[in-house]
Amino acid sequence: MNSGAGQVPILELRGIAKSFTQATGTLEILKSVDLAIMPGQMVALVGPSGSGKSTLLHIAGLLDRPTAGEVWIKGRNCSNLPDSERTRLRRELLGFVYQYHHLLPEFSALENVMLPQMVGGKPARAAKKIARDLLDALGLKPREAHRPSRLSGGEQQRVAIARAMSNHPVLIIADEPTGNLDPATADRVFFQLNALVSTAGIGALVATHNLDLAHRMTRILRLHDGHIVEHAMV
Repeated sequence: MNSGAGQVPILELRGIAKSFTQATGTLEILKSVDLAIMPGQMVALVGPSGSGKSTLLHIAGLLDRPTAGEVWIKGRNCSNLPDSERTRLRRELLGFVYQYHHLLPEFSALENVMLPQMVGGKPARAAKKIARDLLDALGLKPREAHRPSRLSGGEQQRVAIARAMSNHPVLIIADEPTGNLDPATADRVFFQLNALVSTAGIGALVATHNLDLAHRMTRILRLHDGHIVEHAMV
């Protein structure tokens, strides 16, 4: 799905800067970064290690505050909100997927997907139905009762994707979501994540070193010297 006339960006970063003060001076990580992600877009963020990809994701995901600039989510300026409101927005509007799945080992796949919903106040029966539907969509229905230790790496990451989608987010923030997987498994996981984003009409910002996967997304943004450069799709 591409952006249409009159649509509001799911995520918009305006003039984002991030710097750290060190004994030797100021270290500038991000310098006046602008980007917008529309509904249905899956945007790749590429760049070498240390270029600031994770810093940008943390700011976009309301986990960190920029030194300057604004973060807008669904037409709302979230830059100066108190921590309690930022926490609420993260829980209600955002889903996070990391290179390592961070599943709770003592709970089943189904329970891992139910828990964020129940923390948000959803009744257990409703949370279970949503969790089962997501796991089924990701090909994990036969594995829903298994704990993470009994799942393969690809299965664990698909459970993590289901968990990220469980509260119906408007934006997925993913940091190297296939970086810990073999190429064939990474391809399957990416395909299913892309299908969920497209079907739900949400946005996704995905930091990755995998240029093959990046070229299969809607757009590629490259971080270079603290700036965003639009990467031509070939």
